[in-house]
Amino acid sequence: MLKNIDPLLSPDLLMVLRSMGHGDEIAVVDGNFPAAAMAQRLVRLDGVSVTAVINAILSVMPLDDFVPEAAWRMEVVSDPRAEQPIFEEFRTIIARHEGSKLRLGSLERFAFYERAKAAYAIVSTGESRLYGNVILKKGVVRSE
Repeated sequence: MLKNIDPLLSPDLLMVLRSMGHGDEIAVVDGNFPAAAMAQRLVRLDGVSVTAVINAILSVMPLDDFVPEAAWRMEVVSDPRAEQPIFEEFRTIIARHEGSKLRLGSLERFAFYERAKAAYAIVSTGESRLYGNVILKKGVVRSE
């Protein structure tokens, strides 16, 4: 146990987050996503929602503020402008940790898959809601 560290941040996930450098990306995906087939490094958090995992990650990892977008969700197939309730939850979590300056981008399904394959790691959750997938780009921790 550690003080002030979300217990969802398992030893494996903390090691991945600490090993990532500025600009590296991590995909946090739902239970339907083919994570094991795509991941360079796979962290499994079965039984946990994607939103809980994103909230835990962003409690310790800054998003990149040197680029126009540092977080992306998957677009709805055949309706890229469609909104799913989980997308607003993603926006709320990002704003809670990073403020309102960072926006949630979107990627077409196969573009999302390609970006996830290139990610430093993929966290596979037990999320059952469709389109519960997000990619986060790590920023820098500035000295005080």
